[in-house]
Amino acid sequence: MALALGVDTGGTYTDAVLIRDEREVIASAKSLTTRSDLAIGVGKAIQAVLDAAQVAPEQISMASLSTTLATNALVEGQGGRVALIYIGFKEDDLGKHGLRDALKGDPALVLSGGHTHAGGQAAPLDIAALESFLASHKGISGFAVAAQFATRNPAHELEAARFIADRTGAPVTCSHHLSAKLNGPKRAVTAVLNARLIGMIDRLIGRAQDQLLELGITAPMMVVRGDGALMSAEQARERPIETILSGPAASIVGASWLTGADNALVSDIGGTTTDVALIRDGKPAIDPAGAQVGGFRTMVEAVAMRTHGLGGDSQVHAVTEGLGGGVFLGPRRVVPVSLIASEAPEIVHAVLDAQLRSTTVGEHDTRFARLVPGIHAGGLGGREEALIERLGDRVMPLSDLLRTRMENGALTRLVDRGIVQVSGVTPSDASHVLGRLDSWDAEAAEKALELMARKRVGTGDRLAAAPRNLAEMIVHQLTEQTVLTLLETAFAEEADNFGLPPADLARHVLTRKGLSKHRGLLALDAALNVDVVGLGASAPSYYPAVGERLHARMILPEHAGVANAIGAVVGRLTLRRSGTVTSPSEGRYRVHLEDGPQDFTESDTALDMLESVLRDQAEGAVREAGAADIRVVVDRDIRTARIEAQDVFVEAMITVEASGRPRVASG
Repeated sequence: MALALGVDTGGTYTDAVLIRDEREVIASAKSLTTRSDLAIGVGKAIQAVLDAAQVAPEQISMASLSTTLATNALVEGQGGRVALIYIGFKEDDLGKHGLRDALKGDPALVLSGGHTHAGGQAAPLDIAALESFLASHKGISGFAVAAQFATRNPAHELEAARFIADRTGAPVTCSHHLSAKLNGPKRAVTAVLNARLIGMIDRLIGRAQDQLLELGITAPMMVVRGDGALMSAEQARERPIETILSGPAASIVGASWLTGADNALVSDIGGTTTDVALIRDGKPAIDPAGAQVGGFRTMVEAVAMRTHGLGGDSQVHAVTEGLGGGVFLGPRRVVPVSLIASEAPEIVHAVLDAQLRSTTVGEHDTRFARLVPGIHAGGLGGREEALIERLGDRVMPLSDLLRTRMENGALTRLVDRGIVQVSGVTPSDASHVLGRLDSWDAEAAEKALELMARKRVGTGDRLAAAPRNLAEMIVHQLTEQTVLTLLETAFAEEADNFGLPPADLARHVLTRKGLSKHRGLLALDAALNVDVVGLGASAPSYYPAVGERLHARMILPEHAGVANAIGAVVGRLTLRRSGTVTSPSEGRYRVHLEDGPQDFTESDTALDMLESVLRDQAEGAVREAGAADIRVVVDRDIRTARIEAQDVFVEAMITVEASGRPRVASG
């Protein structure tokens, strides 16, 4: 009997499951995700599931982790301070593909160097300028190096990376290691995001491995990639960007395993995000353009997932403009008032009571802050340092923490870096008021909703008559925003071109009227013509109304709340390696390799040589990651041009995929 342990660290909960022989869930458990040290929540969830199944730690034959940490960090704009070394490009190229946005004000050095399309050196690498940059920029947690045509010749990326590592000791991401495709600015975005995530993911994986050993589990640990396949923990530490959409990808794999659905939309609601993807012919659809998260289009191969900042812990914003008013959710995650009150009840209740006694609505009502311990806080400005010192290790109301308007921006920067968390009203609080949840402090939630309900709309009336009315308004808004998310995905996947962007179609008046079954001179009907699989711990609470609104069958499978952890267990270890053959001149076929280009006189010889190298790399990497029964699939994409009635070789991309089931521990 093989027992596999699956763990998923979400924004709010950490889930654990035990699966016997890849066929049966024998136990599941949840624990609050501990942002200060994620491994604490991991350990509690694992211990709980071992206790529930009455299983000894040494019986576990494999452990696998899926995580929304990277996805949430990019959606919320968090991560370490990075620097980009941009070789052979122009300063203007920093504005392409959102590269400047990805840097978020972090430094970049545009350096002379790089190569040509054919792999020849375009200009010497300016090491002196790089040395000067490193001397003047301290407190960098990770470096990204992207050179022009590095996928044709990575020499300058490798040389710069070695120099940076020798001088700083900081981790360095080379863009050509993340993708074999052209498009330097897009590769640079991917490298920057990878560098930003390295410290965060490394801490999570390292502490998770420590936690497994402390519990007596010696089985190898795997991590779910963004395409739903598995990778070793060591590979995930080197390429954390490949774990973006890890949790959502695992949920798709888990949904397929739980339901056997051939065609369905999968909607997974967590604390921070709602992730929607399509299962077609029993498999998750892969995004050919690369994963898009937090507004950034990367070159990471991942499931075609639409990730929205909408979850149980999304911040509720009061809409006071206009006559009726209303609420809007997200995209930022905050700590629910009911949760922070359960952790610091004396402080939170005393402040909420004082705010309720006030005759005016305060700007910072219901808002508290706390420091996240264990987070590296280097490279901060004076205002940020002052806020951290003032906050200390307490839970503090924002009205006490912020003394000037200028400190609002400093607090936002601390939240973006993951150093400070703030509280606010969330759908989770609304669910406590409505009696749908009883996990935390319902009394604090009711006080917080009463404070928000007192805000005045355009007519001068309250936003809501009572906390329960506001709670119903919040849950209704969650339903509507989830419906829009599902409709956008459906329109994006439609074969027919409706002539408008999916977001516009989802919000179009005819779509809304059709869903409402308008009857007048026109009869309008609209419905989602595919089943929806609802996942997430709160899915049974929120998603029945979503199915009714879309006139679609909503499937809420058993174990829907731990589908991510299930998906972490049932996937395969898969590694892909890609390379290119070009033809710089007639009769010459150039293979672009890690150690430089090699030329051949026959195209078949060049292609066979590249395939052999890639096969060795892919098989070796997947075997090193712990795979058994390895299967290899080779794809040759050969492009030719028709010249004088003959097909002339232009370029070829070879991709080798090696996959196998993880070897399980024995004895």
